Formats: sequence, structure tokens, C-alpha cells
Amino acid sequence: MTDSKSALVKVADALAFAAHKHRGQHRIDAARSPYINHPIDLLNVLCCEAGIENPDILCAAILHDTLEDTNTSEEEITRRFGPKVAAIVGEVSDDMRLPKRKRWQLQIEKAPHLSREAKIVKLADKICNLRDLANSPPPHWSRDRIQTYFDWAKAVIEQLRGTHPKLETLFDDAYAKRP
Repeated sequence: MTDSKSALVKVADALAFAAHKHRGQHRIDAARSPYINHPIDLLNVLCCEAGIENPDILCAAILHDTLEDTNTSEEEITRRFGPKVAAIVGEVSDDMRLPKRKRWQLQIEKAPHLSREAKIVKLADKICNLRDLANSPPPHWSRDRIQTYFDWAKAVIEQLRGTHPKLETLFDDAYAKRP
């Protein structure tokens, strides 16, 4: 198997794994989109818009919410996708036992200390979240709540500046569409 084919197989396996783990979950948009659309959006941003080809980054982007939102363990990700992917996913995962305000503050504080790979995943995640909020906000979110999310996401991304200029520009473009 060639390196490029093994990389493609690894990414496809991550997509299948994430689809299985997130089955039955939906986004909070008005359409209640299948949750798997979100990791696919990250993959699209990274590959098609930012030219990222590193399979560990792509797999981590696909799997970035599995520790938070499913019954997946870091050990399970390590066994299936390797320690590098598991480490990146671990870096971008929040401790869901903490209150939301504390998790948000920790994202800002931890952002400058993330690995470059984790920063790239974090950038893609925030880009996709802002695009989703601008295009199809949750029906129960007020304008103030949406603006608060946009401003918090910007505070996180400000700690990542200098990581990947193209992704940072994509973030700025998404942020410019805040309500």
C-alpha cells in the first residue's frame, strides 16, 4: 500500500468511525442536521480551502468531538488511529465535567500552548461553527447569544494567530458575518 493510499484509508476510517460514534446526534441548527456534517465540514475546510494534507490532522479534525460528545475514550482513538491523532483530539477536547463558562475560559488560556496540529484543528472548528451560526442559527438562540459565541470564538483564535495564515483569513471572513 502506498503512503497516499494508506493516508486516504486512514481518513476514510476516521469518517466511518465518527459517523458510527455520532449516529443519532444532530446539530442545533434549525434543520437539525446530522452531526456528522460538522466533522465533514472541518475536513472540507482543511483539505479544500486550506490545502492541509496531513492525515493525522485530518483524522483528528474528523474525530475532534468524539471524546466530548460520545462514549469514545482516548485509548480507543490511540488503538485505532495512533498516538498522534489521539494526542491532537485530546488537546482540542474540553472537560465536559466543568461548567461551560470555565470550559470557554480554559480554551482561551490553553490555545497558545496547543501543538501546531491542534491549533489547525481548533481554527477549522471555529470557522465551521461561525459559518453554521451565520447561515443557520439555532432557533432558540438570541442574537446576543450568537454574538457572544462569535466574540468568544475570536478570543480563542486571537491566541492562535501566526499558526496558519489561510485558516486565519477564513476565520476572519466567517467572523465578519456575525450578526
